[in-house]
Amino acid sequence: MNKKVSWSNIESRAYSLGSNFVDIMGYIGGSFILFAQTIYWIFVPPLKKRQVIDQMNKIGVNSLPIVLLTSLFTGMVLALQSAYQMQKMSSEMYIASLVSLSIVRELGPVLTALVVAGRVGAAITAELGTMKVTEQIDALETLATNPIKYLVVPRFLALFIMLPLLTIYADMIGIFGGYIIGVFKLNITPRMYMRMTYQPLIFKDVFTGLIKSVVFGIIIAIVACFQGMRTEGGAEGVGKSTTQAVVISFIMIIAADCFITAMFYFAFKV
Repeated sequence: MNKKVSWSNIESRAYSLGSNFVDIMGYIGGSFILFAQTIYWIFVPPLKKRQVIDQMNKIGVNSLPIVLLTSLFTGMVLALQSAYQMQKMSSEMYIASLVSLSIVRELGPVLTALVVAGRVGAAITAELGTMKVTEQIDALETLATNPIKYLVVPRFLALFIMLPLLTIYADMIGIFGGYIIGVFKLNITPRMYMRMTYQPLIFKDVFTGLIKSVVFGIIIAIVACFQGMRTEGGAEGVGKSTTQAVVISFIMIIAADCFITAMFYFAFKV
């Protein structure tokens, strides 16, 4: 009897693993197809410039306050945490270099992407999910309007353009946060702090961060739009899709960050 129960459990677990594997492969395939269709429709005229500008305003301009607060406090905390060890070695001047390199290479693009994924990605999924469950997307197709051209392309382009700009903005604010702590708390002269901030930075540091932000923007756009357009189950389904979009975006952003960092480290010795 026990052997039959155990075998039944094994079968159940194997079926569950196989089903999950098929779901994951289906999700990856569906996302890739949506990405390919989006790239295709970008180059099919006419481009809805007004919709792209509206989305850039919603995604970029409206995200400035939360990116400002996140980056400012991150730069301040990074300076304070590094000061604890640097003061023991009388190396406070290198706090500026540590802050600038950490912000530009890693924290600026990653934290900005996570903040935008939580704020903008969730909003896009909820908006498209609501349109899906209320059959507005079906109505667009009935009117011979392609939903990818009309709904996905403007959001994709807006994230593709605005996330690198938000990352540059976050880099400057984060460095300014470290400047506040270094100059007003650790008594480093402003000239010395600024010199040690920009001295170690090279073009590859800025380039690495911007490449990451472009990839993160694509991830947020495709995941949010794909989750929204496959939503089912009314209001409950919209909430479930929104949560899944944020979780999947976070995981993919961290995984992509690891992959890109390793690629630049091993291939280009950055």
